[in-house]
Amino acid sequence: MERELKNISQRLSLRAPQRESLEILARVAEIVTPGRKPVLGAAPIDAAEALRAIQAQYKSVKSFERDFPSLCFALATGVGKTRLMGAFISYLHVVHGLKHFFVLAPNLTIYNKLIADFTPNTPKYVFQGIAAFATTAPAIITGENYDEKGGLFDDASRVQINIFNISKINSEVRGGKSPKIRKLSEYLGKSYFDYLAGLPDLVMLMDESHRYRASAGIRAINELKPILGLELTATPFVEGTRGAIPFQNVIFDYPLARAMEDGFVKEPAVSTRRNFNAAEHSADEIEKIKLEDGVRMHEHTKVELINYANQTQRQVVKPFLLVIARDTSHARELVKRIESPEFFKGSYKGKVIQVDSSAKSAADEEEMINRLLKVEHTDEPTEIVVHVNMLKEGWDVTNLYTIVPLRAANARILIEQSIGRGLRLPYGMRTGVDEVDRLTIVAHDKFQEIIDEANRKDSPLRLRAIVVDGEELERKIVAIENTSNTEEVLRTRKEGEQQLVIPGIDLGHSTRNATNSKVAQAALEVIQAMSKETALAPTTRSLSAEAVQAEIVKRTLQKVGGVQLVIEGTAEKPDVAAIAAEVTHLVQAQTIDIPRITVVPRGQSRFVFSDFDLDTAGINPKPMDRNILTRELRSDKEYTVIATYHGEHEPRVENHIVRRLMDYPDVDYHQTAALMYKLTGQLLRYLEQSNTADEAAQLIRDNEVLLAKYIYLQMKGHFHVESEGGFETRVLQGYDKLRPSAFTVAPEMVLPFREMPERLSEIRRYAFKGFSKCLYPLQKFDSKQELILSRVLERDSLKWFKPAFGQFQIFYNDGLTQRQYNPDFVAEMVTEILLIEVKDDGELEDAVVVAKQRAAELYCEQASDFAVGHGGKGWRYLILGAGGVSENISFGG
Repeated sequence: MERELKNISQRLSLRAPQRESLEILARVAEIVTPGRKPVLGAAPIDAAEALRAIQAQYKSVKSFERDFPSLCFALATGVGKTRLMGAFISYLHVVHGLKHFFVLAPNLTIYNKLIADFTPNTPKYVFQGIAAFATTAPAIITGENYDEKGGLFDDASRVQINIFNISKINSEVRGGKSPKIRKLSEYLGKSYFDYLAGLPDLVMLMDESHRYRASAGIRAINELKPILGLELTATPFVEGTRGAIPFQNVIFDYPLARAMEDGFVKEPAVSTRRNFNAAEHSADEIEKIKLEDGVRMHEHTKVELINYANQTQRQVVKPFLLVIARDTSHARELVKRIESPEFFKGSYKGKVIQVDSSAKSAADEEEMINRLLKVEHTDEPTEIVVHVNMLKEGWDVTNLYTIVPLRAANARILIEQSIGRGLRLPYGMRTGVDEVDRLTIVAHDKFQEIIDEANRKDSPLRLRAIVVDGEELERKIVAIENTSNTEEVLRTRKEGEQQLVIPGIDLGHSTRNATNSKVAQAALEVIQAMSKETALAPTTRSLSAEAVQAEIVKRTLQKVGGVQLVIEGTAEKPDVAAIAAEVTHLVQAQTIDIPRITVVPRGQSRFVFSDFDLDTAGINPKPMDRNILTRELRSDKEYTVIATYHGEHEPRVENHIVRRLMDYPDVDYHQTAALMYKLTGQLLRYLEQSNTADEAAQLIRDNEVLLAKYIYLQMKGHFHVESEGGFETRVLQGYDKLRPSAFTVAPEMVLPFREMPERLSEIRRYAFKGFSKCLYPLQKFDSKQELILSRVLERDSLKWFKPAFGQFQIFYNDGLTQRQYNPDFVAEMVTEILLIEVKDDGELEDAVVVAKQRAAELYCEQASDFAVGHGGKGWRYLILGAGGVSENISFGG
């Protein structure tokens, strides 16, 4: 079972809360058979007996709340409930042989989404990678096709997944008439509902299960007589006349606060203007200010997302703004205002949709829903959604970034009902870039109220507060793709656009006319592609060789149409050889040869953990509180019961941690067993120094997951590759094209590099220009010291630049995972090439900084071997403390 669990978790890339949910299901399947025949255990038992067995290990389960065993997994929005359904079904089929599943949806939106996600070859297919379903995918039976499936019901070999909207099975719909599913089927000899109710292994999966607590829904589900119910929801309670009534069958609770802490959802924030006083403005003025500021924040976010995509070469995310209106009339007024010529010069005309109950016809409603469902698509124009309380569960967008609430609602309702729709992350995980990871609520008039509400002990959220300067908010920010001087000087220019001039570079042929420019760009592409042919062109200097020039001319002609090429409007042919020579000289002058290097093992290799002793500093596990507090409802009398440990006692205490270490995908038991038992033994002896043997063992049982993670993180620091034949360095390219960098900046915040910004704390928001030796026209700096260092490089180097992410293939281990390192500067000096890093003086001994240094020094060693072997310069890594950076330093010194 452990192997199957691990395999399913890895194949479906389950997150920690999803894996834990699957493990709980596996444990439940071991201890109880919730059905009419022994499909999940040794012998069948009834629901009451099943409840007692589950309660022995899971105290939170007070009742199944249904006629059959039903358990609720309460997972926060954005964690991935649909994928977890796929994992549940995979496990129950692979391990226990179950073949009949019923997936219940609360509304049409979720119903359609579930059908799509359970259908093979769709973007979010829930069984992707599951071997059992690779050749024969499960049959998907829906509310539209169940009476057409015929012989499928006789196919005992195929898994059947029924996906139905609750209205399809609820008997109290359509004026009390029985739904179609309950009518006689000639093929089956009974209704399809009765066919399902008669299955011996039907498992019910209920999405958004808080929607099935009304009497009619409960009765319909009970009549299907499933052997097991698996409920999923982010809100494990129903609203009663006296407030929220919590579920009694929650077996696993992963609230929004934990999802935020673990980084599975966006970081919500509430913003206002600095010194904003709502009392000084009328209600209409407040609405206008909030709406306009929301649009400005939306525009800033849009630019930052484009910039992030350009930097990382990832798909661009199109954000949208959500406006919460009071009612349908207010919504119509807002749409009219937003689309008017006066509102941001009419730039949002045709980019707004109104989502409420005001649609005049079914066609209008369908168009509204279609636009809403496509709002993530970059080719769909919608940027603003105005809604009146119609965005319910199932609207799973990842690109909602700004919310402007204009409806009078208290802070708690606003937090619970509106924020949840926008917490999903577009890239599936946090990026570390605030603007990409943040959801912003524009709430000038309710700022403090929302902050206070979010800081309540029982609040599901902790919000960041953002106070923006009005002048700053109105400043226009643009995304800039900062291409190298080489790319910039050769690109096609618009009429009237100024040509970049590089001193000492003659491009008389290359930029003379449109045809020559086309040939020059083709020659550049040929030279860049030739970098991968190290035998032909190991360095940019080798491009000048006569044979290489001839090859460049030949390939350029092939690219632009061969010998028949003529200059537009004339019979004259372009001088391709002269153009190739000019472009070659440009590349040589405006490139620092950066070898692209990989290290590969010779012969057989394996990934291993080196032997080491456990560092026990900081380990201080706490015993689990086993006091169960009980209060009598009538008398309010309280009493306490001391619970005993009900988990599985391993014969060897260390096994509790070893089995948790085996959950990590890179830990192989057979190769690592000796080290795992050594480290867990050292931990046990450490705990026994201040506890009895029994107390130490109990501490390990209570904290096995936490302690395993503590050991694993130390193991990662001793992870390496062993190769029987050692390692071989391969140079894939002797030089590489300079990658475009990307950043955002306000046009008025582009300064000459000799000028220092007034507020040094904001230096990252500026871009600098006017360089003569930099290989890019613009550069951004993270600190004053970096800006000063650029001035030193302008004086002392031959050429330099700040590399874009991905320019260097240098990797280091941060103790948990392998990461790519991007140095601050690369500079070519007279005698050598430098990789330069600037760090605060207090960070120079930091473990991650040292790891980066080792990786960079190894790269420099390998790059030097190649470069010097081809007549080039050696490489050296230089790390500078910020305190030592000043304009009077020299690299010689």
